[in-house]
Amino acid sequence: MAEIHAEMAANVWKIVVQVGDQVDEGDTLLILESMKMEIPVEAEDSGVVARLAVAEGTTVQEGDLIAVIE
Repeated sequence: MAEIHAEMAANVWKIVVQVGDQVDEGDTLLILESMKMEIPVEAEDSGVVARLAVAEGTTVQEGDLIAVIE
């Protein structure tokens, strides 16, 4: 199991995957927006998206849980 955490404070601009999707290491899970920059959040391991802890339009802080990959 791999937990993906936010590396900075940002807004969740777009979620690319859904719970149950198969992802490979390096696949984009979602895109954060901070200071008009788009920051892709990538899967750190291959597996299945077990949980998305954010929704589009929400704000995350550094260290917040974004997703869980099993």
